[in-house]
Amino acid sequence: MDQVNRVVIAGAGIGGLCAALALAKQGVEVVVCEQAARLGEVGAGLQISPNALKVLRQLGLESELSQFVFNPQYAAIRDYKTGEYYLKSPLGKQAEARYGAPYWHLHRADLHQVLAEACTQVGVEMVLNATAAGYRENTELKQVYLLLEDGREFGADLLIGADGIRSKIREQMLGQERPTFMGQVAWRGVIPVSDLNIDIKPDACVWVGPGRHFVSYYLRGGDCVNFVAVEERSDWLSESWREEGDVEELKRAFADWHPEVSELIKSASSTFLWALNGRAELPMWSKGRAVLLGDACHPMLPFMAQGAAMAIEDGYVLAKYLSRCALDDALLKYEQSRKPRATKIQQMSKANAGLYHMHGGGLGKMKLKALQAAGRFVPNVIQSKLDAVYGYDVTKGCSLF
Repeated sequence: MDQVNRVVIAGAGIGGLCAALALAKQGVEVVVCEQAARLGEVGAGLQISPNALKVLRQLGLESELSQFVFNPQYAAIRDYKTGEYYLKSPLGKQAEARYGAPYWHLHRADLHQVLAEACTQVGVEMVLNATAAGYRENTELKQVYLLLEDGREFGADLLIGADGIRSKIREQMLGQERPTFMGQVAWRGVIPVSDLNIDIKPDACVWVGPGRHFVSYYLRGGDCVNFVAVEERSDWLSESWREEGDVEELKRAFADWHPEVSELIKSASSTFLWALNGRAELPMWSKGRAVLLGDACHPMLPFMAQGAAMAIEDGYVLAKYLSRCALDDALLKYEQSRKPRATKIQQMSKANAGLYHMHGGGLGKMKLKALQAAGRFVPNVIQSKLDAVYGYDVTKGCSLF
């Protein structure tokens, strides 16, 4: 296959926009088709670990994003009742020194806005109200066409399916298959600090308890607090994967938890409820002139806070190989590079569900106590386990611009 001069991307999420920006900065003509009527993201926070921040730095976004961030001082795991610390691992300056980039908290909407503006500045064409329906290839013309529900088509040398866990591009490439409900739902929300009646520590904190856990951290320089409350459920009856959540139901579910949790939730005026879905490892990520990225090929539970980071890495790596190789070789190298890492982090995220929800009763509590002892008696043992995640650098030795 030939070199790529024009790309069409289905989906203007964080992964799709990172790929668009990386490609456009190399002179590739890029069109992004987004089903929404306007660009934006549902209000929720993101933990941007050093591995992802290195990509955003290479994309030229670090300075612009820095005005929106919060720098947590510790990653903590605490008991849902007593508040006891099972883990307190340093972030802040120590994480930056160890990994070569800081650990940031960002509002998803802020990151999305900065990415979208950067894409526009380098000439990426944004097409809204553009819902993907599938694609077709013309082998004689060496073209692929993104097909929209309204009948429009956008041709290019390559189609990137960055259209999420219910990707129409994945569906056509690999067949219809519903995502797997992972037996858990997540309430998400953002609360202004001015509405709180309790002090929240400046950490990325996971509160762990039987069958559920709660995550809290600051956003926007400490002006607001993001929360994610996850509960195990046997089924998901709604047709939607996301809907308006019942705040009173959320308050009842965590009413007997530590006051830092229950009092925080009392200040929530609204929330969204997500079904946590996943997929088994896909047999392939590309076929012909179509390739998948982010949640379209490796959705993961949020228990490593790496979903957005993996999509950010995907976009950069795909652009890297497209800049160096003919198309067929680039897609092969992209999958060979990305699939083992994404699959491993999917597995780590799934395993953390058992730890956070104290699976096994007393045995689950013993695992947390073992984690606590390891952190206390073996310096840097926790950090060393995260080195392969946070220390990974897809930009190393490869400045694209």
